[in-house]
Amino acid sequence: MTESSRRLAPGSFAMAVLLTCLVAFGPVSTDLYLASLPDMARAFRTDAATVQLTLSGFLAGFAVMQLVYGPLSDRFGRRRVILGGIGVYLAGTVVCVFSPTIEILIAGRVLQAVGACCGPVVGRAVVRDVYPRNEAARVMSYMASAMALAPFLAPIAGGWCHALFGWQANFVLLLLFGLGLGLAVNRLLAETNPHPDRHALSPGRLLGNYALVFRDRHFLGCVLTVAMAFGGMFTFISASSFVLIDVLGLPVQWFGLGFAVVVAGYIAGGFLAGRLTARIGFQRMVTAGTLGCAGSGLVLAGLAFSGVSSLPAVLLPMMLFFLSSALVLPNCTAAAIAPFPQMAGVASAGLGFVQILWGSACGWLVANLFDGSTRPLAAVVMVMGLGALAAYHLLARARG
Repeated sequence: MTESSRRLAPGSFAMAVLLTCLVAFGPVSTDLYLASLPDMARAFRTDAATVQLTLSGFLAGFAVMQLVYGPLSDRFGRRRVILGGIGVYLAGTVVCVFSPTIEILIAGRVLQAVGACCGPVVGRAVVRDVYPRNEAARVMSYMASAMALAPFLAPIAGGWCHALFGWQANFVLLLLFGLGLGLAVNRLLAETNPHPDRHALSPGRLLGNYALVFRDRHFLGCVLTVAMAFGGMFTFISASSFVLIDVLGLPVQWFGLGFAVVVAGYIAGGFLAGRLTARIGFQRMVTAGTLGCAGSGLVLAGLAFSGVSSLPAVLLPMMLFFLSSALVLPNCTAAAIAPFPQMAGVASAGLGFVQILWGSACGWLVANLFDGSTRPLAAVVMVMGLGALAAYHLLARARG
C-alpha cells in the first residue's frame, strides 16, 4: 500500500471524523480539567482566581494564535501546520503534567493553547478546501453536533479521572489525545491547500488580506453573528458553576448532569442543521437560529428579573439558546469563509479570533457582574441573543 493510498478521501466520513477531532481540540483542553480546579488551588497553595488563570491564559493564547495559523496554513499548507501545532501542544502538555508551581502550569497552558489553536483554524480551512459552500455548511453542522460531545462528556470523564488518579491525570489524558491525533493526521491527512500563497506571511500582504476580509460587509456580519451567539454560550459556560451550585443549590455531584442538559441542546441543533440546511437553505436556517437566540435570551431575562429563580428557569431557556446557536455557528462560519478560497486560512483565523476574544470578554463581564442571583447571566445572554439577531439581519443577510 502506497503512502498516498492511506490518505483519507476528501469528503469521506473518516475525513469528517478527523476534522471534528481537530476542531474539538479547544473544548477538550478546557473542559476536561474543570473539576480539578479546586484541588489544584489547594495543591499549589493559591487562590481560585490564580488557578482560573490556567483557563483565561489558555483562551488568550488561543485567541491570538488564530491570527497566525491561518496565514501559516495559506503559505505552507494545512497538513504541515497542523502537525507543527500538535507538536507544540504536546510540549505544553508535558509542562503541565510536571509543573512544580502554578506559574509554570499557567505557562504550560498558554503553550498548550499556542498548539491547540491549529485544530479549529486549519480544520475549518480544510473544510473550505474540500467541500463546496452548501456541503461545507452541512458538514460543519454535523461536526458542531459531534464536537458538542466534548463539553457534554469531558467534565464527567475529568471528574472521575481526577477522583481516581489526581489532577495530573487529566493532563496525561490530554497528552494521549494529542499524541493520537498527531499520529492520525500524519498517517491519514493529505495536503488540501491546492494554491499555497508564497507571500501570505509578508507583513503588507498579511495586513492587506485581513483588511480585505474585514471590509467585506457579509463577512463582518457573519463574524459578528457568530461572536454574539458564542458569547451567549460562553457566558453560561463561565457562570454555570456559580449559578447552578451557589445560587440554585444544585449538588456538586450533579453539576455535570445539569451542564449536560444545556449542551444536549447544541447537539440536537447541530443534527437539525446538518439535516435541514440543504433542504431549507442557509438564510432560513440562520434566521431561525438568530430568532431562537433572541427569544430564549428574552425568556431567560424575563424569568430572572421577575424573580423566578429555579433550575428549569435557567436550564430550559439556555438549552434553547444552545440549540439555536448550533443552527447559526456552522452556517455563518461556512458562509463567512466561502467567498475567500485563496485566503481561507486568513478568513478562518479572523473569524476565530473575534469569536474567542468576544467569548472571553463575555465570561469576564458576567463574572464581574455576578451578584448572587441569576440576573447577570440572564442579562448578558439576552444582549448576546439580540446582538446575533441584529448583526445577521443588518449586515449579513443581504448577501446570504
